[in-house]
Amino acid sequence: MFSYYAMKLLSHLICILPYPAAMALGEGLARLAWHFIPTRRKTLAGEQVMRCLGVSAAEAERIARASSLRFGPMLMEVLRYPVMQPHMSDYVTLTGAVEEVRAAVAVGKGAIFATSHSGNWELMGGAFASSGLPVVGVAKRQSSRGMDRFINEYRTLVGMHVTYRSGVREMFRMIGEGWIIGLISDQDPALRDGVIVDFFGQPTNTFTGAAAIARRCEVPIFPVFIHREENGHHVITVEPPLTVDKTDDRAADVRRVTQCVSDRIEAWVRRYPEEWFWLHDRWKSLREEQ
Repeated sequence: MFSYYAMKLLSHLICILPYPAAMALGEGLARLAWHFIPTRRKTLAGEQVMRCLGVSAAEAERIARASSLRFGPMLMEVLRYPVMQPHMSDYVTLTGAVEEVRAAVAVGKGAIFATSHSGNWELMGGAFASSGLPVVGVAKRQSSRGMDRFINEYRTLVGMHVTYRSGVREMFRMIGEGWIIGLISDQDPALRDGVIVDFFGQPTNTFTGAAAIARRCEVPIFPVFIHREENGHHVITVEPPLTVDKTDDRAADVRRVTQCVSDRIEAWVRRYPEEWFWLHDRWKSLREEQ
């Protein structure tokens, strides 16, 4: 559990720093870390940017690098949760269909938040929870027990309830109690766990969780995204909800809505390409199948 206590100590030290100093430190560490990212991973990110956005190699390299450098400030903000949580509205503003979310929760059936690895997605759950919305974060279990304990403790600190991807029954139960399930919907799953949809004009294997759960529980899906402005303030946009029309063809229903979710994510990435996680090998499973 050394990693847990090391992170707790680091968090304590970062909380002592003024916010601008912590962000500057994060940016400096990210610039240093960029030099240690394997060349093949940088090349992959650049190729994905060119293929998706149709930009030059130089512009693709700039976007891929900017995408990586944002992880420094993002880490600093997570480490500063203990001092940010009581004043979350000073750091994050909620916009868009927030009242529609509250209305969905008020009827006691819950909802789904579908988001992407864009901006400081870790901050979204805390911002929603601080605004009074009951949010369940669906986490991937970390290989390090200490890191897993630390990150989930801090997610809970800002008001989220945390469950693992394997806790499907718990998700169904909590939606029935009026909770909102937050799902990151832009990673490349195993082929058996996904469905092929169009993403940036390419066949792309995609998680079906948001559409499948929404269909079964008959709740709306709200695409939600976060953007960091130049002054460091974050703006969360809650987009109008998607609904799953329930027909006799479950697979078609799930595929159709998964495509809609992917379309919303693609539009957001095109709007803020520097904030998406281009280092993720988004088309790995389909490439390996060939």
